[in-house]
Amino acid sequence: MQQNHKAQWDNCLKLIKQNVPEQIYGTWFAPIVFEKYDESTATVLLQVPSHFVYEYLEQHFYKLLGWALAQSFHANVTLTYRVVVDRAHKIKQEFESEKFVDIENAQPTNRVNKAPTILDGATPQPLNTQLDLHKTFETFVEGDSNKLPRTVGLSIAEHPGKSTFNPFFIYGPSGCGKTHLVNAIGVQCKKLYPQKRVLYVSAHLFQVQFVDAKLQNTINDFINFYQSIDVLIVDDVQEWATSEKTVATFFYIFDHLFRLGKQIILASDRPPVDLDWLKDRMLTRFSCGLIAELEKPNPQLCVDILQAKCRRDGLKIAPEVLRYIASAANGSVRDLEGVLNSLMAYSIVYNSDVDLALAERVIKRAVKVDNHPLTIDDILEAVCHHFNVSQQNLFSKSRKRDFVLARQITMYLAQKFTKMPTSRIGQLIGGRDHSTVIHSCSAIEKRLKVDRSFVDEMASIENTFKLKG
Repeated sequence: MQQNHKAQWDNCLKLIKQNVPEQIYGTWFAPIVFEKYDESTATVLLQVPSHFVYEYLEQHFYKLLGWALAQSFHANVTLTYRVVVDRAHKIKQEFESEKFVDIENAQPTNRVNKAPTILDGATPQPLNTQLDLHKTFETFVEGDSNKLPRTVGLSIAEHPGKSTFNPFFIYGPSGCGKTHLVNAIGVQCKKLYPQKRVLYVSAHLFQVQFVDAKLQNTINDFINFYQSIDVLIVDDVQEWATSEKTVATFFYIFDHLFRLGKQIILASDRPPVDLDWLKDRMLTRFSCGLIAELEKPNPQLCVDILQAKCRRDGLKIAPEVLRYIASAANGSVRDLEGVLNSLMAYSIVYNSDVDLALAERVIKRAVKVDNHPLTIDDILEAVCHHFNVSQQNLFSKSRKRDFVLARQITMYLAQKFTKMPTSRIGQLIGGRDHSTVIHSCSAIEKRLKVDRSFVDEMASIENTFKLKG
């Protein structure tokens, strides 16, 4: 008997297929799995891949499904969805559709001969990738701090959407090379697969486009465009902190692309767990791929980056000058490039060699440099003295308010004034991990924006170890 019911469902699919474009059928109806039909309650049970699919079917194809089910099963049929909410643990949840009303007399909407809309999946138009073609893997210098993200990024570019690294979430402090790496992935992917639709977009631009689409009443066109992308790269996603509607819309786009096996790459200055606006369902999605930290480059990698840029630009700069620039740039690739560009301009305008004296002059204007290289011991001493606590108190697991604040300030200042990666800072401050350091830095930055007395207190602590230097 159940076999006959399966044939009835197949007839439903046949009717639906006659009334929607092939792409729509393949995306929304083909993945549905017929579970059973209960004759005593006239209930059809269908399994769908995700909660998003259930919501989308209910919102856009409610009448079409009701009409097709009435034709094949019963005029007063009830539809129930079984949604896979956790594939790893085989957890499923059931949702009953709204009761179909007067559906047996309803006529299907055949839109094959009508003007295309969002539901028709119109043929995608040519796309400007918005990639910086100068930011490639060839110009991205590899070192210990970026080896894993670079290796994974190259693998993704060669096999987009086909590896376990989807989505790929990269995080790290400003100036560590995140934008360069995600652009390099996009450029290499487009080179290997010219037919793929690759798009780089900043989180800010995505939000501007979303707001504009709402104002122009073209939100469906906006979603349709992004759902046509094969490789979507979004930079600086931490900027969505106050944009709940933007995040919700992105999640629908994300879920659609993810189900279709499209590659998604995200970049942020902090890991997903420290993005307060991130809902649990999105955190789960982000964590199912790969989350990789891009640390600040160490002094040797800074020198390697400078040497590579000198070779590309035809500059001749003495090794000792490069080492000096590397030591003064605070581990920021952006600062390194800025200093080198300034040196090149000065040497051309004044027709002078790039020597140590010129480097010192330029760096004083471009980069904040201290005469004495600060160590974490300097910072620990200043913070402990200010709060009148011992280093043992600071390193402990205690959640006492003064200890926690002193600990967070130490991590913040260590990241600000030393060239150590967050993982190393955490190890030196009680054996904590990098995510704790990033969270602490974020907490201090937020308080500095709203608490004037705290700004003065931080300045007082900084002056202590600066005067010592």
